[in-house]
Amino acid sequence: MEALFKESPHPDEKQRQHLSKQLGLAPRQVKFWFQNRRTQIKAIQERHENSLLKAEMEKLRDDNKVMRETINKACCPNCGTATTSRDAALTTEEQQLRIENAKLKAEVEKLRAAVGKSPPGATSTSSCSAGNHDQENRCSLDFYTGIFGLEKSRIMELVNQGMEELKKMATASAPLWVRSVETGREILNYDEYIKEFSVENPSNNGKPKRSIEASRDTGVVFVDLPKLVQSFMDVNQWKAMFPCLISKAATVDVICSGDGPNRDGAVQLMFAELQMLTPLVPTREVYFVRYCKQLSAEQWAIVDVSIDKVEENIDASLVKCRKRPSGCIIEDKSNGHCKVIWVEHLECQKTAVHTMYRTIVSSGLAFGARHWMATLQLQCERLVFFMATNVPTKDSTGVATLAGRKSILKLAQRMTWSFCRAIGASSYHTWNKVSSKTGEDIRVSSRKNLNEPGEPLGVILCAVSSVWLPASPNVLFDFLRDEVRRNEWDIMSNGGPVQSIANLAKGQDRGNAVTIQTVKSKENGMWILQDSCTNSYESMVVYAPVDITGMQSVITGCDSSNIAVLPSGFSILPDGLESRPLVITSRQEEKSTEGGSLLTIAFQILTNNSPTARLSMESVESVSTLISCTLRNIKTSLQCEDA
Repeated sequence: MEALFKESPHPDEKQRQHLSKQLGLAPRQVKFWFQNRRTQIKAIQERHENSLLKAEMEKLRDDNKVMRETINKACCPNCGTATTSRDAALTTEEQQLRIENAKLKAEVEKLRAAVGKSPPGATSTSSCSAGNHDQENRCSLDFYTGIFGLEKSRIMELVNQGMEELKKMATASAPLWVRSVETGREILNYDEYIKEFSVENPSNNGKPKRSIEASRDTGVVFVDLPKLVQSFMDVNQWKAMFPCLISKAATVDVICSGDGPNRDGAVQLMFAELQMLTPLVPTREVYFVRYCKQLSAEQWAIVDVSIDKVEENIDASLVKCRKRPSGCIIEDKSNGHCKVIWVEHLECQKTAVHTMYRTIVSSGLAFGARHWMATLQLQCERLVFFMATNVPTKDSTGVATLAGRKSILKLAQRMTWSFCRAIGASSYHTWNKVSSKTGEDIRVSSRKNLNEPGEPLGVILCAVSSVWLPASPNVLFDFLRDEVRRNEWDIMSNGGPVQSIANLAKGQDRGNAVTIQTVKSKENGMWILQDSCTNSYESMVVYAPVDITGMQSVITGCDSSNIAVLPSGFSILPDGLESRPLVITSRQEEKSTEGGSLLTIAFQILTNNSPTARLSMESVESVSTLISCTLRNIKTSLQCEDA
C-alpha cells in the first residue's frame, strides 16, 4: 500500500479492489488506510507550512524594525529634517580600501586561527610522515586541539558520527522523509529526525532563533568517481565546480591527508562563503570539517559538519550558519557515470531577507540539495563536452578545429566565473543603492583593475538590479539567449539584426551553448561572446564584447587567457511559488503549475582606462539608465509591462 501511495495517493475503486484481494483485506480497510495516510501526510505538511509562516512573520517584524531604525537615523533628532543619505556613491578609492580591508581581515583571521592553535614548539602538519598514518593523525590532531577546544580523539568521533548520520539521511524513507503531494519535493519530518538522532531542538536551547533547512536530491552525473571525489577534496576544484554558489572557499588546514590517490580517510577544516547571484540576499559564511571515506568498492561518502567552538574561536559572527551532517554518497555506475545522493542540512540564524527572495530562501531551495545537484550535473556535462573529440558538426558550427573549440569554451567559462564573482553579496564588494528615474532598485559597486590580464585595466563599474517577472524561467531564458531577438532588448545593438557566426554545444539541452555573435549594422565593430547555461534550478545568459582580432586567434586554437572580457548578463531563477495563475509559459500543460521568475540583470562598464581615476556620478547615472531601458524592453517584448 505504501508503494502504491507514493505513485497514487488517491487510488480509484479498481485499484483498491485489486489491492484488497492481494492483501486479503476488506475494500473498506484499504480505503480507510489511504484516507488516514493522506491525513497524516497533510498534518506533517501543515506543520512544515506553519513553521514557514511563523518565519515569514518574524522576518516581517525584523523588516519593520529595520525600516523604523532607518527612518529614525535619517532624521535629525533636534529639528526632524532629513539628513544626507549614505546611499550616495562612494569614491573609487574608498570602495577599493574597503575591499582591501575585507581581504586583510580574512587573512588576519586565518593567521590568528593558525597561531592560536599551534603552541610554541608544536610539530607542524608538514613534518608528519606521509607513510605513517597514525603518526600523521597524532601530530595533526595535537596541532588542532587549541582551535577546537576539544580532546583530539573527540574530533574523529564527531566526524564519524556525522558520517553515520549522513548515511541514514541519504537512504531513509518515510517517516523520516515525506514526499509533498503538491510539489513532489521531499520534506524532512523534523519530529522524527530529533527522535532518530537524539539532537537538541534549536528552538528550545535559549540561543538566538534558528531556522532549519533540510533537503535531499538524487541524480546521475557524467564523471568518473575518482575525479568527482578529488573535486570535493581540492578546494580550488570545488569552488570552480560551483561558481554560482561559492564566492569564497579555503582549506584552513588538513587534519589528516588520507590514504591513496582518492584520499580515503582525509579530514580537513574548510571555510566557504555561499552566495546567490544577487546583492539582495546576504551571503552565508560557514566553517566545517569535511571527511572523505570509502564505504565499499563502489561507494564513497563526503560529509561536512560544523563542530562546536570552531567558529567562536575564529570569528564569533560565523555562528550565524552551521552545517549539520551534510554531503553526498557517490556510487560508481561504470561507463563514466556516478549516482549521487545529496543531503543538505543547515541551521541558520534568522536574518532579514528581501521580500522578493523570501520564499525561495525560506523554503530551502536557494541553498538546498536540488541547487547543488543541478549545478554539479551541469558542470560535469560541460566537462564531458569540453573533452570530447568526436563532436558532431551540428554541435560545433563556425569553428573548424578541436583546439579552437576548446579555446573558446575555456574563455566562455572564465567569463561566466567572472560574472558570478561580480554580482553577489560577497564581502569582496561594497554595494550602494541608487534609484533610477523609473523606480528600479539598482545597486552599484566599483573596483580598480591594476594588473589582471583577464579583464580591462582601469576603473570598472558594476550595476545590478533584481526584479520579479510574471514569465516562466524557460520563456525568459529562451528569449534572452536568442540572437534573433537580441535587438528587442539590447540597447547596444541599436536595433540592428544580430547574427550567430559560431555555435558550440556544451550540454545535451540546446540551451547550453556558447555562441559568437555579430551586429550586422556595425562596421568594424565588436563581436559578442555569449555563454548560456540552464539546469533544473537556474539559468544564466552571460555575454561580453570581444576584440575581433583577438577572437579570431582564439577560434584557430590560440591561448585565450590574455583576452580581456568584461561580462554582463542575466541570472534567472524560479520565484519559489509552485503554483501561480496568469503567468506566461511556452508549455500549455504547465500553465497552472509554473511560477514566475526572479531576474537579475547586471551590466559592467569600464568608466576610465586609468586605475587612479575617480568614479563619476555621470557613469553611475549612465549605467542605471542602461538597466532601466533594458528592463523596459524585456517587459515590452514579453508583454508584462505592468509587472
